[in-house]
Amino acid sequence: METIASVVLGLAMLAAGAAKLASRTWTVPLVPWVELSLGALLVVDVLRPLVAIATAVLLAAFTALLSVRLTRGERPPCACFGRLSTRPISWWSVARNLVLIALAVAIAVSSA
Repeated sequence: METIASVVLGLAMLAAGAAKLASRTWTVPLVPWVELSLGALLVVDVLRPLVAIATAVLLAAFTALLSVRLTRGERPPCACFGRLSTRPISWWSVARNLVLIALAVAIAVSSA
């Protein structure tokens, strides 16, 4: 089961990183490369518990930023998946990230 979860989370990270690179509008150039690296490591099952924890931490940082902006009443385009996600951020964006964080934690715990 953790292999399937790892591949699903890895593919989500790969999609996010690739979409950001393709859009060429990402403000922090390192982020897509980190997402691609974490996604690839999850898919090929290298250091699964550590990579899952790193993924959870990255997603937690993104979620915190989303929450701060939403609390301030700001609703810029999401850009979580590059140009594929142009809708404004919402609490659904936070909820999606919380599900992905829970998946990452479950992978880390079950793989340890």
